[in-house]
Amino acid sequence: MKLTLTGHDDRYAVEQLQMALFPEGTEGEAFSSLHRGKTWLTASTKITLDGKTVTASRRLKAAEETVRLRRRALQQSYYLAAVQLLPATPAWGALAGVRPTKITTKHMLEGGTPKSAETLMKDVYYVTADRRKLAVDCSVSTVNAASLLEPTDVSLYVGIPFCPTRCSYCSFVSRTVGKKTEMMESYLEALMKEMEITGRLLRESGRHIRSVYIGGGTPTTLTDVQMAKLLDAIHESFDLSRCLEFTVEGGRPDTLNEQKLRTIFEHGADRMSINPQTMEDHVLRACARPHKAADVLRAYQEAVDAGFKAINMDLIAGLPEDTVEGFKRSLDAVAALNPANITVHTLALKKGADLFEKRVSLPTAEEVTEMVAYANKTLRSLGYKPYYLYRQKYMSGSFENVGWSRDNLDCLYNIYMMEEVHTILSLGGGGMNKVNFPDGSLKRFHNPKFPEQYIEMIDDVLRQKEEMFALLNQ
Repeated sequence: MKLTLTGHDDRYAVEQLQMALFPEGTEGEAFSSLHRGKTWLTASTKITLDGKTVTASRRLKAAEETVRLRRRALQQSYYLAAVQLLPATPAWGALAGVRPTKITTKHMLEGGTPKSAETLMKDVYYVTADRRKLAVDCSVSTVNAASLLEPTDVSLYVGIPFCPTRCSYCSFVSRTVGKKTEMMESYLEALMKEMEITGRLLRESGRHIRSVYIGGGTPTTLTDVQMAKLLDAIHESFDLSRCLEFTVEGGRPDTLNEQKLRTIFEHGADRMSINPQTMEDHVLRACARPHKAADVLRAYQEAVDAGFKAINMDLIAGLPEDTVEGFKRSLDAVAALNPANITVHTLALKKGADLFEKRVSLPTAEEVTEMVAYANKTLRSLGYKPYYLYRQKYMSGSFENVGWSRDNLDCLYNIYMMEEVHTILSLGGGGMNKVNFPDGSLKRFHNPKFPEQYIEMIDDVLRQKEEMFALLNQ
């Protein structure tokens, strides 16, 4: 849809909402304007689609203008116009960002209550009742997680960007290795250099690690010996005496075995992810995942036997060849294992994924709606609560990814990373450091994306870490 601005240049704020409300390729035209009067700023929107024209406006006192309030008025006017053309009320109303809970969390950290946060989402952003409850419940978990932090605390992410094979829905920057593991040795050598430098910088700065997360890719693509080497290096480089949790992303059950799980647990990790995505074997084949549902059950039991009491399991609503009944069977099968966390993702078609390129047939938005609704209802009835969520572009039905947990078993790293309540130090290829400064600002520092680049540019990575800490210590 073509978008024309008049009287303002806040294109990003309006365009992102337009992308969230109208499918890619929609033929139509939208006009977003801002009129400045002596007393009022008036944001107006006119949209023409399929021969129908609608309008809406919102206004703001000129004396109260801030960038945030101006953009809010522009988005509100666009939403109020667009909703007249849409077949159903959008679940997230006028919110277009990937982290809607940042609004409710900020409100509550500043003294608001869950009730007033829900009112804010209803009256200002037009969010539906069920999504308001999701956001507020997650923000309650964030407020609790934030209360565990001190100003000198950070979290640590260690990236292993390798997978045995690529799943058809995946667009992550990772390398499929198959049986060729030579690059992983070179990668680990470079990673250990970054660990050593970062550990020294942490000690010199007086900061402490509160959570550790080893992610990917699929970190358990590493052999037992390589995994032990990595975990030993983490303990040698970092003081984990104040660490509250240590998570390893196991991911695919075909990369897990009893010995590897015991190695991980005996090296101090207390959380493990085992991600079936679906428990329907034909759907697994359609997603190019080489394991079967039986392998999930085997890996889960091996993780329990190894000593893990906090296990996360991921499912995806909207996978190719899946049905509403099939998704329900998958959720019921996973819930029957009683894991600490169940994360329900909604399929996001991204460029670079085989599913995006091939444009395969997928469940309809209505079917995904039913899948997500079943997950929400079932997990609440079983005593799980939502503790973090985020949205992505191009998601089926414009929904969200939601992490559900048993009481007191929230994954703190997921909350800290998503809500950006403190500094996240990221090591390895594709890592993104999120540095929170004392003035409330946040700055991102990126490591090279691809493993080959990371290995070649490791000296630059180390210099960036030095520069980053120099800014943080000012």
